[in-house]
Amino acid sequence: MLKELCVAALVLAGAAPAVIFADTPRQIEVVKNTRDNPTLYFSGVKNDLGVGQEVNNFLRACGWFDVVPDPKAQFQLAGSRDGDRIRFDLTQGGAPVGSWQAGAAGSDRAIAKNVVNAIIEKTFKDLKVKGFCASRIAFCAQTAPGVRNIYVCDIDGGNVEQITRFNTLCVEPCWFPDGRSIGYSKYGRTGIDVVQTTLNPRRSRVLSAFRGINAGAAISPDGRQLAVILSPDHQVDLYVMPVGSTRLTRLTRNIAVEASPCWSPDGSQLAYVSDETGSPRIYTVTVHDGSGRKRLPVIPGGRDAVTPDWSKDGKIVYATKVNGNYTIAVYDTKTGENKRATEAPGNWESPAWAADNRQVVCKRADGSGKSALYVVDTWTGKTRLLVATPYNLSMPVWSPCEEN
Repeated sequence: MLKELCVAALVLAGAAPAVIFADTPRQIEVVKNTRDNPTLYFSGVKNDLGVGQEVNNFLRACGWFDVVPDPKAQFQLAGSRDGDRIRFDLTQGGAPVGSWQAGAAGSDRAIAKNVVNAIIEKTFKDLKVKGFCASRIAFCAQTAPGVRNIYVCDIDGGNVEQITRFNTLCVEPCWFPDGRSIGYSKYGRTGIDVVQTTLNPRRSRVLSAFRGINAGAAISPDGRQLAVILSPDHQVDLYVMPVGSTRLTRLTRNIAVEASPCWSPDGSQLAYVSDETGSPRIYTVTVHDGSGRKRLPVIPGGRDAVTPDWSKDGKIVYATKVNGNYTIAVYDTKTGENKRATEAPGNWESPAWAADNRQVVCKRADGSGKSALYVVDTWTGKTRLLVATPYNLSMPVWSPCEEN
């Protein structure tokens, strides 16, 4: 796993339609005290089958409702189209909860994203994100031997878009906090650089091109700093630098291989992987001067710990090897709780948090040698297939969302 994550070290040493929310006299709040989703019955959209299918799709993909065929579910959602307007009504046991209207001129998918976002934000007051259904997932696809490029998709696995088009390796994507650009490592003839590409318009610039390795880029929560793995003196260590600058702060100095940095929510710490003890483990360190270094525990039976990602509510998700296969585990930095996130078979690798602090996207490899992308619900352990193609898919990362 560490080999895949730090290949460089081993090789080199249209605008969406507005949704109008109309408050109703009855205000409700669903607080997730249990790990069960509320059930929801969706009767479709009268006079617009296409929008109805997309709404149903995003209700299921968002992970916050169990969509059931029973009208006696906890919530009932009905839609109808009248001319160029589409109205949605949400009820609970027959009592009105909320109503939404959207213009029918936009795409079915855009309408569905905005409506389901409005329903989520109205129903779950403890979910402090906006526009969750509009978030996207970046990932790598191996389209030929020695060729990987960056793609993005929606949270349901649809609307796949190719971002890079190079006959080389483009790996380790990371999102900038505004969700408008992606950083990644690009292999070239003379080395490996960290590159930033904006999605619209499509423009690229080099962020890090030091001698040797430039890999594992991670952007700070405020978008101002870059954590990166470098080897200017032939030692593979962790550094930070201001975005757009070459001024380096070195955080580690040893003969081990470091990889996979990720930022704490407040930007004061980094978690990263090091093999200094002979097997990869996760450490944390302060960004200011590299002090306060700690090694994180793994779940019982876990041998390695790799590819950490830090949620906004203080949990670190990582992959660890148990009985010969990698699985996903979650360590809570506030409580010290350390638990396995899923018992599903297969090799589960490279987890990355969604903005809801609940779901993670990851790579799953089966016995066929092919890998696909899955979403794991860390509350329930349930999994769902996100994207499967003839290509091997890896290194997914979920885009940020605006906070409420």
